[in-house]
Amino acid sequence: MGDDRGQSAIHQARLHAMVTQHQGTLLKVCYAYLLNAEEARDAVQETFLKAYLHMANFRGDGSEKSWLIKIARNTCLDMRRSAWFRRVDKRVCLEDLPIPAAPAVSEEDMTLTAAVLNLPPKLKDAVILYYFQNLSMQETAEILGISQPSVSSRLNRARKKLKTQLEGEA
Repeated sequence: MGDDRGQSAIHQARLHAMVTQHQGTLLKVCYAYLLNAEEARDAVQETFLKAYLHMANFRGDGSEKSWLIKIARNTCLDMRRSAWFRRVDKRVCLEDLPIPAAPAVSEEDMTLTAAVLNLPPKLKDAVILYYFQNLSMQETAEILGISQPSVSSRLNRARKKLKTQLEGEA
């Protein structure tokens, strides 16, 4: 019994460290999938709950960050598949993006972000993880459950779509 309490204290301390280190990143990831700040915060809380409950299963094959992002992504996808989520009006409000990357966001940055959010889901996933979250090709592949060449292919297709879309607006 004393061992269980000790293990619980270790897991709680580890969870606190995870929240401190990764909360901002997870909030950005969840917002990119859900396009709603309140739902993104809910998804982040759910992510940390799931991580806490399954902490003993984390083998350390990948980084803790990529493990948490994978949980967050799956949580967001589950939320989007729910009947309630499909009935809610989801209009993209770029000014609601949490924690801006730069003090002032240019119109060009807003245009690019909107274009990325309009990519097909598989391409958007790769762009968000690789470019917006600065994950490696391997970490992106692990999170998406695909090979590194597949990530590279999705990124190439995304760049081509974005170039076509953005040049059409110029």
